[in-house]
Amino acid sequence: MALTALASELGARLNPQVLFQKVTIIGVGLLGGSLGLALKRRRLAVQVAGYVRRSASVSECEQSGAVDLATRDLLQAVDGADLVVFCTPLGRMRELAETMLPSLKPGAVVTDVGSVKASVVRELEPLFSRAGLHFIGSHPMCGGEKMGVNAARAELFEGAFCVVTPTQNSNTDALKKVDQLWQEVGMRTLVMTPEQHDELVARSSHLPHVVAAELASYVLDPAHSDEQALLCGNGFRDTTRVASGSPEMWRDIALANRANLSRVLGVCIEDLEKFKLALDNADTKAIEDFFEKAKQRRDKWRSQASAN
Repeated sequence: MALTALASELGARLNPQVLFQKVTIIGVGLLGGSLGLALKRRRLAVQVAGYVRRSASVSECEQSGAVDLATRDLLQAVDGADLVVFCTPLGRMRELAETMLPSLKPGAVVTDVGSVKASVVRELEPLFSRAGLHFIGSHPMCGGEKMGVNAARAELFEGAFCVVTPTQNSNTDALKKVDQLWQEVGMRTLVMTPEQHDELVARSSHLPHVVAAELASYVLDPAHSDEQALLCGNGFRDTTRVASGSPEMWRDIALANRANLSRVLGVCIEDLEKFKLALDNADTKAIEDFFEKAKQRRDKWRSQASAN
């Protein structure tokens, strides 16, 4: 028996909680790094490997403890992996998937953390299926505006929801493994279709990012006086926090979910037009109702979230 195989077998015997012999994370940033840290803290994998694009990232990833092995060699990273997790911008997944196929072992499970599911599943599920592999889409509903492995933390996933998006062609065992992965790192899982997921996150995730980006861009426009930035307090800071996210990532998300995002953005604009009309008419009741409805709905949501 090869030394690496013997080490893996011994590791699994010593730790009965091990779910995977080798997990490969494609893109070791905030989410990928946090997943690596969570896997290692909970001893869910014998080995965690990471694929990165930059030479500087290799040492950063290994020093952070997020992975056991970091490499710029994609084929080396995925070789022998039981589970591969895409933590890259959506636009890069197809190219990376096609490149890694020769090194993936038969029966390996592949998932992702992308914020859009229908287009990802439509592209990647048949690609991996034809190679004897299993793709199950997933989306952990957590993260932050900071990027890079140095922002990663093992507890990022704890208590949050993860949406898992199988199709009628999904392998049952692969689905169970992906669902268990997210539960074991502290998440609560929801199963829904890729299309339902994309419709819901267009409102709750993608629209808020567009609004935050517009606020940051408009309010902090250099055309305004220098004093403008001095009057941006906590409310502005909290409302625009997510605007500091990766432009590349959010470009891909907006394009991939453009039909849903365009529709909900249209509804939002209509609501703002109604509020503007109320302002123009000095409609006291309509203005108060606007703020009262928002307060009631948010307070109810916060109460329910705390109870859960």
